[in-house]
Amino acid sequence: MKFLKKSKMLVAAVALMLGVSLIAGCGGGKKEEAKATDIQGTVTASGSTALLPLLKPAQEAFQKKYEKVTVNVAGGGSFTGLNQVAAGSVNIGNSDVAATGEYKDKGLVDHQVAVAPFVFIANNDVSVDNLTGQQYVDIMTGKITNWKDVGGKDQKITLVHRAKSSGSRATIAEVVLKGVEFTDNAVIQDSNGAVRSAIASTPGAIGYVDAAYVDASVKALAFNGEKYTPDAVINGKYPVYAYEHMYTKGEATGAVKAFIDYVMSSEFQDAFVAKNGFVPITKMKK
Repeated sequence: MKFLKKSKMLVAAVALMLGVSLIAGCGGGKKEEAKATDIQGTVTASGSTALLPLLKPAQEAFQKKYEKVTVNVAGGGSFTGLNQVAAGSVNIGNSDVAATGEYKDKGLVDHQVAVAPFVFIANNDVSVDNLTGQQYVDIMTGKITNWKDVGGKDQKITLVHRAKSSGSRATIAEVVLKGVEFTDNAVIQDSNGAVRSAIASTPGAIGYVDAAYVDASVKALAFNGEKYTPDAVINGKYPVYAYEHMYTKGEATGAVKAFIDYVMSSEFQDAFVAKNGFVPITKMKK
């Protein structure tokens, strides 16, 4: 009888302990859920205009998910973003280029969020559909100034592109010009959208924009016979692209971390990256 009583007491004790554990587990879940809903504050980001077509839908979707957070995203060019995040005037500096040596001691932390392909575009009256890499170099350095010299009609070439603060310009300088200087005889615009508008309204104009900005108002040109497609980038056939970076000064925390994590999440990447003209990093062949 004593043995039975002890056994019953032992079973009751174990059951009590299990009950306490289950209650604690449920309470822990509620706490985690509360943490997610309690994320609040303002996130400020500036820099790359190439990245804006991706971050605008990210901003909208994130604010619906986290109603206590306000996200403000502005352009200005990659180096503007890098300078502002390094100075602490914004939370995130968006850039088409990796932070160079002058930023190495600024405590910047890199978050690669997508791949941005760039496309050369021309006014719709231009008859040329494709240029070689060398022809692009010759046009952008001012060596070739008439479309007839690259198989087109007798028409002046007007180069439209970005200021020196632009990551798009830095990408083209590195990938296409390979260090050769741009001609000064060019029309400079402050954003991808402005470049597209200027080219669309200027006969004989040519320039480059992020792939997300290409539309029917301009003509997309092939590069060495290869038209831009996401698969062409992934398979290494189309070389004109850049990794997109979101830099923070130190490790991201709070609402800033939550926003970057959301942009990098499969939830966002699968639904928005390709749709908005970018290539998911996970698709790239290392």
